[in-house]
Amino acid sequence: MQATWFGQPRGLTILFLTEMWEKFSYFGMRTLLVYYMVKQLQYAQGYASMVYGTYSAIVFFTPIVGAAISDRWLGKRRAIIIGSITMAIGHFLMTFEPMFYVAMATIAIGNGLFLPNLPSQIGQLYGKNDPRRSSAYSLYYLGVNLGAFFSPLVCGTLGEVYGWHYGFGAAGIGMCVGLAIYLAGSRYLPQDTGPEAPEAATKEPDQAVPYAMLVATALAVIVFRSAYEQSGNSLALWIDSGVDRSAGGNAIPATWFQSLNPLFVFMLTPMVVAFWNRRKTVREYRQVALSRMALGAFGVAFSYALLCGVITLAGAALVNWASVIAFFLLFTLAEIYILPVGLSLFATLSPSRFTATAVASWFLAAFAGNLLAGYVGTWWSAMSPAAFFGAMAVVAGVSGLALAGLAAMQARPLRTANAQ
Repeated sequence: MQATWFGQPRGLTILFLTEMWEKFSYFGMRTLLVYYMVKQLQYAQGYASMVYGTYSAIVFFTPIVGAAISDRWLGKRRAIIIGSITMAIGHFLMTFEPMFYVAMATIAIGNGLFLPNLPSQIGQLYGKNDPRRSSAYSLYYLGVNLGAFFSPLVCGTLGEVYGWHYGFGAAGIGMCVGLAIYLAGSRYLPQDTGPEAPEAATKEPDQAVPYAMLVATALAVIVFRSAYEQSGNSLALWIDSGVDRSAGGNAIPATWFQSLNPLFVFMLTPMVVAFWNRRKTVREYRQVALSRMALGAFGVAFSYALLCGVITLAGAALVNWASVIAFFLLFTLAEIYILPVGLSLFATLSPSRFTATAVASWFLAAFAGNLLAGYVGTWWSAMSPAAFFGAMAVVAGVSGLALAGLAAMQARPLRTANAQ
C-alpha cells in the first residue's frame, strides 16, 4: 500500500512545500514591484503599470518554451532544479538597482523551466481511478497561496521598513529553501526517466482532446485575468492612497493587504472542496468545470462592483480598511472557482506524454491576460477609482458570460446521448 501523509501521497506534500516557497519568492518580489518602481525608481504610474504587466505576463509565457525543453531534452527533475537555481540568482540580482531589468529577465527564464514541471508531477502520484486525484490540484493550490500569504508580511515589511533590497533578498532566500525541500523529498516523487523518445511517444494511443473548447476557454480566461490581475497593480496603488489604514494609532503597511487574498484561499479552499465533494452530479466533467469557472468570473465581477459602490458612497473621504478585507473575501472565494479549476481542466484533458506542455498552455492564457492587464492598468490615471473598478466589474462579467456559454455548449452532447 502506498505510504501517505494526511491521506495523500507523500509526494504531494513535497510538491506543496516546494511550490509554497517558490510562490513566497515570486509574490514577495511582486508585492514590492509596483511600489519600488513608483517610489524608488520614480517611474510614472502608467509606465510602471506596463512594466508590471509585461513582467507578470512573461513569467507565464516562458513556461511554453520551458515545457518544450523539459518534455524533449531535460526531463522534469533537471528542469525544476535548473529553474530554481536561475530564479534564486534573479531574485538576488534584484538587490542591485542597476540590474533591475536583467534580474526580472533572469527570474522569468528560470520560471519557464520550473512552473510547468512541478504541477505536472501531481497527476503521476495517483492511479487513473484514484478518487483523491480530483481534489489534488485544489490542495496543491493551498501551497501556492500559503507562500503568497507570508511573502507580503515578510518581504513587504522588510522592503517598506528597512529598504526595498532587503525584501528582494528575502525572496531569493525563499527560493533556495524551496529547492532544498524538493531535493530532500525527491524519493517520494514519481520517477523521472528523462525526456521520452519520439518513437516511444508514438506508441501511446492518441486521446480525443477538445482543442476548440480549450482554446475558447483560454480566450475567456485572458479577458478575466485583465481584471483579476489589478489586485497587485492598480488596486495596490489605491490601497496606498485611497484607504484609511490607521489601526491602534499606527498605519497598516499597504503591502500587508496583499496577504489577504492567499490567506482567504487557504481558509476557504477546504470548505469549497468539501462542498463540491458532497454534491452529487451526473454532469460531464467539462461542463462542471466550466460552470464553476463562470461562477468564479461572475464573483470577481461582483466584488469589483461592490468596491465601486463603497468608493462612491465614501465620496472624497478615505475608505475604511475593513472594506478592503470584505473585497478580498469575495474576490478570493470567486478565484477558487476559476483558477485551480482551469488548471485541472487543462491538465486532465491533455495527452499524458504532454502534460507539462498542456499546463504551459494554461499559462499561455495567463501570459496574454497579464499583458492585457498591464495595458488596462494604464486606465487608472485617466479614470476615477470608482469608475475604474466599475469597468473591471464589466470586464470580469463578460468573461463569465463567455464561460457560461461554453458550459451550456458542453451540456448539449450529454443531453443528446441521454436521449438516445
